[in-house]
Formats: sequence, structure tokens, C-alpha cells
Amino acid sequence: MLREDALRDPVRGLMMIAIEGRGTERIIRQLQGMTELRSVHSTNGRWDVIVEIGAETLDAVDAVLFRIRRLDGVVASETSLLLSTRLSV
Repeated sequence: MLREDALRDPVRGLMMIAIEGRGTERIIRQLQGMTELRSVHSTNGRWDVIVEIGAETLDAVDAVLFRIRRLDGVVASETSLLLSTRLSV
């Protein structure tokens, strides 16, 4: 059985973002306008923000990753594509 989000967004991923200095609130405001983002999470540890991405194609995901990496203040990122959902509650 396929989950509704997998049907809507065949290509999904998580992008962890490191932000320079105190720019997190500004970056989050800029992320809010990106239609490919399904959620934006603050976090602790190495990464400042984690975003859930959903799109129809790998090219669309690549384009949004490129846009996010170019935001002033984004100093590092790491992205993992979600291959399958093993458990969802």
C-alpha cells in the first residue's frame, strides 16, 4: 500500500542545513516560499534546520536543493532521499 504523500510526491528527501551565525530565522522565512518543502524543523546538534522535500522528479528536487544552497548564510547541507517507508504511525 502506498502512502498518500508518496503518491503526491514520488521523490522525497530530507535536507539538513547548517546556518552561519544568527541567520536561522531569516533562512526559515526564505524557505517558507518554496512550494517543494513539506515541512521545516528546527533541531539541535550539527544541523540548525531540517526540511522535508517532496517533488515529482529528481530534477525538481535538484533545483530546490540548488536554490537552498545559494541562500546567503547557508554554510553546509546534507541531503538524503527517502527510498521507502518501512513504518509510519
